[in-house]
Amino acid sequence: MEKYEHLGLVGEGSYGVVTKCRNRETGRIVAVKAFSEKVRLLKQLRHENLVNLLEVWKKKKRWYLVFEFVECTVLDELEQILDGLDPSPIAFCHQHNIIHRDIKPENVLVSQHEVIKVCDFGFARTMSAVAREVYTDYVATRWYRAPELLVGDTKYDKAVDIWCFTQILTDAKSFPRRSLVLFLVLLGKHRKKESRIPSIITGDHPHRNM
Repeated sequence: MEKYEHLGLVGEGSYGVVTKCRNRETGRIVAVKAFSEKVRLLKQLRHENLVNLLEVWKKKKRWYLVFEFVECTVLDELEQILDGLDPSPIAFCHQHNIIHRDIKPENVLVSQHEVIKVCDFGFARTMSAVAREVYTDYVATRWYRAPELLVGDTKYDKAVDIWCFTQILTDAKSFPRRSLVLFLVLLGKHRKKESRIPSIITGDHPHRNM
């Protein structure tokens, strides 16, 4: 970390604490995360509409990842982006068989040149070649989850990312808090299997292996 000057805490993502730093040699502002997994996945994801990984090093059994630093979230700039949101970062991930699983406004950033950049791949994973493999449903921020995740479905695919992205496009959360229970009840009437509604609503949902 001697190479970087610590400038302050940015926040905490789904996979670690994020700090704002300055490269002492170049003066470039970057985001640094203490990280332990998914390094291989992140290395293969390089796209102009992703917050790209710049550097990786390991110290005392911990990985440190250096990313591009992007200041604004999409909600800060949405009204000024005349062309809407570019779906290419999500399409790029899906072409590489990777699902993000936590698309939300806080994870869609806008650069000073109005370039959309998706970040925070803490919940991301490679899609299996096995059709409809079982995944954990404990992913995505609750108010942007696709319907199948809300009812506890563990056999899903890239469609969950597309759902979340469209919710941002319409500048609306999936279902307002006051109507979530009603939505689940109505949705349950159209499903043959029992929906685990109580655990989803209370947040008491057990974690599953990723």
